[in-house]
Amino acid sequence: MKAFVFPGQGAQFVGMGKDLYDTNATAKELFEKANDILGYRITDIMFEGTDEDLKQTKVTQPAVFLHSVISAICMGDAFQPAMTAGHSLGEFSALVAAGALSFEDGLRLVYARAMAMQKACEAQPSTMAAIIALPDEKIEEVCAEVSKMGKGVVVPANYNCPGQLVISGNIDAINEACEQLKAAGAKRALPLKVGGAFHSPLMQPAKDELQAAIEQTEFQAPKCPVYQNVDGKPHTDPAEIKQNLIAQLTSSVRWTQCVQAMIQDGADDFTECGPGKALQGMIAKINREVSAHGIQQAE
Repeated sequence: MKAFVFPGQGAQFVGMGKDLYDTNATAKELFEKANDILGYRITDIMFEGTDEDLKQTKVTQPAVFLHSVISAICMGDAFQPAMTAGHSLGEFSALVAAGALSFEDGLRLVYARAMAMQKACEAQPSTMAAIIALPDEKIEEVCAEVSKMGKGVVVPANYNCPGQLVISGNIDAINEACEQLKAAGAKRALPLKVGGAFHSPLMQPAKDELQAAIEQTEFQAPKCPVYQNVDGKPHTDPAEIKQNLIAQLTSSVRWTQCVQAMIQDGADDFTECGPGKALQGMIAKINREVSAHGIQQAE
């Protein structure tokens, strides 16, 4: 059974999507439509910008969304998902690909999300760190203890795959948690080069802003179940999908649970739509018996 998955922020690279733009009329039309909607030529940054330009949250999120969704659309009849899911930002791509959101509305929401998150990041110094090779339960325990110490908030943010969990919060709390987690046996506790504490309570102002935009947007029932980050379960009801999307900004990304649930429900062939191969690597660590690959092999 085929599942299609969509990456989040961090998968971007300069030049992403240029081959699609140059060789596919549908792709070119959609990229140009995106330039019109955003009011600036995001394609110029994607194709020829610098890494620094592309790293800005307000650019990265719509860029990854566009590459992912347009890649899926350009598959044509080969895009026949039994289910979809996306990692963080990728959930918007998954919803558009599954028909729950129009391309235009999806892009507008992604841009609103990116701007709101950028604002929240600038308002409060915060960051994230990847914890390698320590049980999830131990990380959860240390985060809870550090949060009580008065150095700020630190929470589990991304359950990426067994042995890799990303934590998120105030800088002092992250530093303290990293020290404690290394002492507890983590192979690595690696601060990430991000501008804020995504998927933590510190994103509440961004969540409030995004909620207003989501509530004003029309959602349809998707053509297949979309497995959402907040609970790792399949959803087809537009009202539920909206609420889960709103909750996502301050909740953990339960990617391991999403993939496990998809496999349990019959998925054995995963295609990653979008830049990079990060999700393929995570899926291989979650379950080595399923196939995970990019679009080229799927066609």
